[in-house]
This record gives sequence, C-alpha cells and structure tokens, in this order.
Amino acid sequence: MPRQYSLDNTRNIGIIAHIDAGKTTTTERILYYTGISHKIGEVHEGEAIMDWMEQERERGITITAAATTCFWSPSTYDASGNRNPNDKKYRINIIDTPGHVDFTVEVERSLRVLDGGVVVFDGKMGVEPQSETVWRQADKYGVPRICFVNKINQTGGDFYMSIDSIRERLSPNAIAVSLPIGQEQGITGLVDLLNMKAYVYANDEHTELKEAPIPEDMQEKVQEYRNILNEKVAETDDKLIEVFLEDGELSNEELKYALRNAVIAGKIFPVTGGDGRSVIVAKLLDLIVEYLPSPKDKPPICGFDPKSQEEITRPVDDEAPFSALAFKLATDPFVGNLCFFRVYSGTLQTGSYVLNAAKNQKERIGRIVRLHANKREDVEEVFAGDIAAMVGLKYTKTGDTLCAENDPIILESMNFPDPVISSSIEPKTKADQEKMSLALKKLSDEDPTFKVHTDEETAETIISGMGELHLEILADRMRREFKVETNLGKPRVAYKETVNQMAEAEGKYIRQSGGRGQYGHVFLRLEPQEQGKGFEFVNMIKGAAIPNEFIPACEKGVKEALGSGVVAGYPVVDVKITLFDGTYHEVDSSEAAFKIASSMAFKESMKKGAPYIIEPIMKVEVVTPEQFMGDVVGDINSRRGQIDNMEDRVQGNLRLKIVTGKAPLSNMFGYATQLRSMSQGRATHTMEFSHYGRVPDNIAQEIIEGKIK
Repeated sequence: MPRQYSLDNTRNIGIIAHIDAGKTTTTERILYYTGISHKIGEVHEGEAIMDWMEQERERGITITAAATTCFWSPSTYDASGNRNPNDKKYRINIIDTPGHVDFTVEVERSLRVLDGGVVVFDGKMGVEPQSETVWRQADKYGVPRICFVNKINQTGGDFYMSIDSIRERLSPNAIAVSLPIGQEQGITGLVDLLNMKAYVYANDEHTELKEAPIPEDMQEKVQEYRNILNEKVAETDDKLIEVFLEDGELSNEELKYALRNAVIAGKIFPVTGGDGRSVIVAKLLDLIVEYLPSPKDKPPICGFDPKSQEEITRPVDDEAPFSALAFKLATDPFVGNLCFFRVYSGTLQTGSYVLNAAKNQKERIGRIVRLHANKREDVEEVFAGDIAAMVGLKYTKTGDTLCAENDPIILESMNFPDPVISSSIEPKTKADQEKMSLALKKLSDEDPTFKVHTDEETAETIISGMGELHLEILADRMRREFKVETNLGKPRVAYKETVNQMAEAEGKYIRQSGGRGQYGHVFLRLEPQEQGKGFEFVNMIKGAAIPNEFIPACEKGVKEALGSGVVAGYPVVDVKITLFDGTYHEVDSSEAAFKIASSMAFKESMKKGAPYIIEPIMKVEVVTPEQFMGDVVGDINSRRGQIDNMEDRVQGNLRLKIVTGKAPLSNMFGYATQLRSMSQGRATHTMEFSHYGRVPDNIAQEIIEGKIK
C-alpha cells in the first residue's frame, strides 16, 4: 500500500494545557471543522468524542491521552466570507492530553513522541500552575509550540493579560500573530498580523469569517504588535536583521519563512486567541500546518546498539530500517491490549515480526489500527512519522523500542516520577481477590506512575499513585471495566529516607554449619546525593580483593536493602554507594554471602550517616475572592505551609487574589472541602508535587512511633 500523505504533509501534535483551559473543547472543534465529526460534542454535557471513558464524561475532565487523526487544507477567505481551501491536504495526528496534575504522566509520554504542540490557556486566568508544568515538559523534549488563548469571549477574558503572563512566566519569546477585535462577549473577529488583514464573523453562528478593514481604533495597536513580530523574527536570522534595520520591516514572504524556522527551532512561540467555538479554530489549523514541524523537520532519532552500545541515528525515511517507540498501553474492551507507538523510521506491515530491543523478544504484529478516540480503523501498513496502535503484543511495555530484527536499536526511554501517595485496597468479597490482582496488573502495565505491592508485615495490598484523584479513578475503573468492587483505605504519604553525611561501614557474613560454609566480607562508603539523582553504585575494588563475579551480588544486596531504611523502614533514596574493599574465601565465598554482607554494611553505614525522613512537598495555588484571603493564608500556614507569593487579578467586576505556596502533602488531605467551606464555595485551588523536603524532628518522632502513617 503506497503512502497517502507525504512526510512534509504530516503533523504530529499534542493539545496540552492546565485543567479546564479548554483543550478537549478545542479538539472537538478541530474534529468538527475537519469533517471527522458532524456534531460538536460539549464537555460539560458529557458528549465530547475525545473524552470517551465514562469517568471522563461524568467529571468533565480528560484522564487518558486520546489519539485521533484528521485532515486539513489551509484556506483563504473572499470578501463574501467563502472559505477557499487550497489543494494541499495535510494529515494531522492529534493527541488530546489531560490537564489534571494527577495524570501528568499522560502528558509526559505524549510529548516524547510529538513533533509540535498547541498549548491552550484560559483567557480569564492566563498562565496557571499546570500550564507551567506542561511548558517545562515540552522544553525538556524540545517540542515547538503555538499558544492558543481560549475563552477570551467570556466575562473576564483578556487576551492581552494572558499574553503578558505567558511572556512573564513562560517565555519572553511568545509573540502575538493575531489580535482579537473587541472584548469579552463583544468579540467580532480577529486581525491577522502576518497578512495584515482583518476577519470578522459573517453570521450569528460564528461559522464563517469574511475579510474586513482593520478597525480604526485598532490601527495603532495592530502596528505596535506587527512591529514586535517583525523585530523578534528578524532577531532569529542574521541576514534578516540587516534587512529589518535598513527597511524597518520584513516582507510577508520573509516574515513567514523566518517565523516557521524560528518556531521549529524553539526560538519563537506564536500566540493566537479565540473562543474555541468558531471558525477561529480553522485559523488555528492553518497555523498548525504552516508553522509546526513535519517529521522531516525534526533531527534524525538517536539511539544505541544493544550489543556494542555505540550510538546510532535513524533518518526519518520509509527506506531506513524500522524503529518505533511504544509510548502508551491501554486495555480496550473490544480488542484487548492496545500498544500506542510512534514510527521514527522505516515501515511496518501487519503479519510481520519485530524485535522488542529492550526485552530482546520477538513480537508478531497481528493487527495495526489507526485510532479515532475510541473508534478504530484497521490499516495494513504504517510509515515513518506515523502514530498508530498495535493489538495483542505480549512483552512490550511503555518506553520499549520496537525495531527491525536484523537492525536492532534502543531509543531513549522515558523516565516517570515516583508515586507520592499510597492506600491499601481490598476486594469487597473474597471471590474477587483473583480478579482484583489481574485488574491491578493490567492498570499498572498501562500507567507507569501507578505501583502495586504487598505490605510484608500486614499482608495488605498497597497501591501508590500521584494523588487522591488518581487512586480514586483507578478504583473506579476497576469497578466499571473489570467488574471488581473494592474498598480503599485512608491515603498514606510516600515518605522516604536519606542521609546527611558520608559514612563507611564493614559487612561480614560468615556461617559454618558442616560442609561448605558461607563467607562474604565488604567495606562500603555511603554518600548523600543531590535530590532526585537516585541511587548510584560504584565499584572501586582494586587488585581482585573481591572477584568480579561477586560484584553484581554486592550491588543487588544494597539495592534490596534500599527498600527499608533504618529510621522508620521507608525506602532510601538519593545515595551513592562505593564498594572499596573486602575479602573472600576461595571455597566458602558465594553470591548469597556477598549479597547479605553488602546489605549488612549498607544498614550500618545508614546508621552512621545521620539518616532522616523526607516527605513530598506540594506546590499549591489558590484563587480566591479578596475577602477570604486572610482565612486562606491562615489555613495554609496552619498546615505547615509557606506562602511564596500573592498577586492581584481582576476578573470582570471581581477582585481576586492568587496565593501560591508550598505545603506538605500529609497536611493537605481534605483541603478541597475545607477551602470550599471557608470561601462559600468561591475559591479554587490546584496542587502539584514540587519536591521532597526534610520532615521536622517532632513530626518524624510521631512517624517513628507509628502515630502518623
């Protein structure tokens, strides 16, 4: 089957934003205008196509990243408001990601495989906490972005406030490419700064635009923003800066060509705005296909040879050996396990075999599907640059590389944050125990931030995730999708332990009980590492004091001991262990003996290293009417919180205060209810993980004594 759309005419984009900024609504409009759907689904009515899970429709939020494909031809408008699509048709693969911080992993893994993104902002609020998080994630993966300021037609909607907040909090290189005509409900169209043309709504339904003169009262502002656009774009190209200094501005052709290059290079972020409900979305689609990169505009993907460890690059080319990254697993009620993947090079046909290079296992490709939210279209072949899903893979997990059997490569995998909250879970009936175990395994395969383990002391099943909502939704999914009724215990904080100073210790394990004995003897050095660096093991053995075959056993012994610290039995993080000396016995030494000796030495060094407990600290932002600010600040302080900043914002006739600070997760359970009651239900808050911080000594003592869990 030949390729239908060239690489140049393919776009892989994500819609990313803070919760409730209007991502899914914007995506619904895109599907409507590209002819994929014949009715615009409303999120608040539970009809959005992209929110296809029952929980998503009930709660009005996106939980899983939904994938879809649509097609678009850029357009011009004549004076009568008739849209004239050109002949060049583009395939746009879109991933609509969640905005709630508990599901941030969905954003992370989507950005890893996307070429460009549309960041949606709430025009009433500007930049919000999760906007900053997704922006940082996009920076991490080098994803070029267009900014879409949504809801500017609503009371309090302010395009200019929003663009100022984007410049201040995210990037000074966010530049307007259009300006709205009018304010709030009085918005009647936009001025296109690239073509210096105005477009106004041609009908009351806002489904058509027509060209119109730029309003007299906007001439000065339009010229000001056009000058900023010219100057910023010229600064990205040495040749154009000369043209700009000589002529005072760039020609439209020069401006558009240089803007596209600057957007792809991540030097400029175009900003447009609208209500997300009109033909403005068609203008957004034009920007997507004209300024966001195709797969060919991105550099070749890098990986390494699993045997030689040498670096390999793969060009974005159908003729190159096949390579793809699995970025998401999902359980589909109709077809079973779905594995979403992005093809970086080569092609893949149904019925063929691929190598899972991370697991060194062959996988047969029985079926390939192109997804439209929860609907599937079978395809025989996919090409470089495509995003699709495979059905029924046995070994593949999120982050694994799939490649040609005779040309193995491992692409850079994905790192996911550790869970910060835990809860016990049990089935309501004994008969459901096995079904619950199966459901938990499938859900943890799908979601790398969801962990399951059994508490050895109590024999309870413990589930861990990124927040209360995360665990609540997963328990709800078990009930609906796997027909397992469960009881969730009280949430528990994921405390951890670390050390304050360097320490050395000896571990010696000797057993003589007739016949062959056991002998292992090691010296370890323990050092604290910077937060988030994790565990590092260094072998500094000289002169075969310990034979090489026992070194992995030493590392394994330490790794197992990390699971339970010496202060209160919590996992140990951010430490470096150096194995620097030891002795062995030619007959009695064994891997098991060195494993035990290393574990003993580690425990001893922990005791000497001034160990302490650390806890998750959350970043909190509260938006409250001014009269409740004193209560809000007092309440955060009473929860061991610290206020970092307070700022004013006017929304219509309402004066709001935005309070940002940090507080320990352990003191924030039930905060939403408390905030509602002290603000008559008018204040809102968002909370996301910030970092781990040291637990004060008095609280640590209560944790050690078991008074706090």
